[in-house]
Amino acid sequence: MKKSFALRVESDVYDAIERWAADEFRSTNGQIEWILSEALKKAKRYPKRKTEDVEQKKEG
Repeated sequence: MKKSFALRVESDVYDAIERWAADEFRSTNGQIEWILSEALKKAKRYPKRKTEDVEQKKEG
């Protein structure tokens, strides 16, 4: 389930994200989601999905 929220960023940061998104054929929102996901993975804080938790319990 996706949640909506307001995000305030400097206009030059938004413009840079918008250009980056266009270069990768993503929406600006999609690019922000991708950036956040990559940062969470790099920090080893990406949440496990519920289906992965259930599968691990079945295996163990």
